[in-house]
Amino acid sequence: MNKIVRAMWNGEIKVITGLRRCGKSVLLFELFYDYLLSQGVKDEQIVRIALDQRRFYRYRNPIVLCESVESLIQKESKKRFYLLLDEVQMTSTALDGESGGISVTVYDMLNELKAYKNLDVYVTGSNSRGLSSDIATEFRGRATQIRVYPLSFAELYSHVGGDERAALDRYMLYGGMPRLLSLDDEKDKKDYLMSLYNELYLKDIAERNGVEREDLMNGILDYLASQIGSLTNPTAVANALTSMRREKVNPSLVSNYIQYSLDSFLISEAKRFDVKGKSYFKYPNKYYYTDLGLRNARLNYRQFDPGHIMENVIYNELVRRGYSVDVGVVSDRAGGGNVRKEIDFVVNDTNRRIYIQSALRMDMESKTSSELASLWLTNDFFKKIVIRMDLLHSYYDENGIFHCALGDFLLNRVELF
Repeated sequence: MNKIVRAMWNGEIKVITGLRRCGKSVLLFELFYDYLLSQGVKDEQIVRIALDQRRFYRYRNPIVLCESVESLIQKESKKRFYLLLDEVQMTSTALDGESGGISVTVYDMLNELKAYKNLDVYVTGSNSRGLSSDIATEFRGRATQIRVYPLSFAELYSHVGGDERAALDRYMLYGGMPRLLSLDDEKDKKDYLMSLYNELYLKDIAERNGVEREDLMNGILDYLASQIGSLTNPTAVANALTSMRREKVNPSLVSNYIQYSLDSFLISEAKRFDVKGKSYFKYPNKYYYTDLGLRNARLNYRQFDPGHIMENVIYNELVRRGYSVDVGVVSDRAGGGNVRKEIDFVVNDTNRRIYIQSALRMDMESKTSSELASLWLTNDFFKKIVIRMDLLHSYYDENGIFHCALGDFLLNRVELF
């Protein structure tokens, strides 16, 4: 909400993206709408068009949309207007008869509307491909992208309250899809998440991208769900599916299906970064689920690995806060060898950096040494953090490494930088 307010009247189209059902429409059509009214904007100056509602279907034609909005803002040229357009990926391509039958997209029309000095444009979309894989290009470099995520643990806990650890356990099981707050029964929560996954996300990905092998796409998502926090690549996924399904699976097809899932915001990809060489590896990478409730529903709650789930929670929280997050790699040349060791997260915020390890517990000396070894190998002065679930209070050890309780991190009780 603060990002939207800061972007008002900046001369750019505000593009609000994110997973379907994560709250984009509520953010724009309720919270931002109420904010505008509170600032003295009249209701007739706010044009709200929800393209998934039948009474607005005609506006899926971008020419009809543009002409309708233009007729309003041209007639009242001295008034400021706000266009709130929901689910923009539902628009179609139209032929412009006045231009000799040239194909016109919603991007063309929104770029035209953006030129009006008395109109501020806001659009939502649930799919980066529906908004184009390159928003900056389609909007000619004049778009502000605002990403919306499911509820963070801090947001959820501010509503549910009670025992912090019990709330965190539920969050790691059911995630942060907003509608869960209105459901009390455990079975209702599971049914809702499974329905979202199967009836909304999978069908949406398949229909939008013309997926012919839905069974294969399901297998890929099952595999990635079971491997969160583990390094993998399309070839490894294809080999695993080949073994399980007893049919040859093409790695290129796997790569395409993974990209479709990334485009839909269902999963995220963290690339590996060589801390010393300051370069990225092409493969393998890690994949995380945008919402853990959906991940657990995908596996029918059969595979609950708290260590990897905790790592996924930390990753989601870091990207939600706007940081650039990679998987770190450092070389251990002790004894003349060259062993690559992993840092869970290399976190960058402009010119600042921190290293983070995720540790469910560090109750044995061997476990402590293995978690801290890769941090010591960086040999630099950037802050080093271990986020742990087995701590009641956060502290610095004698080597200057910050041991942070998971609850302190998620509830913003500590400063990372």
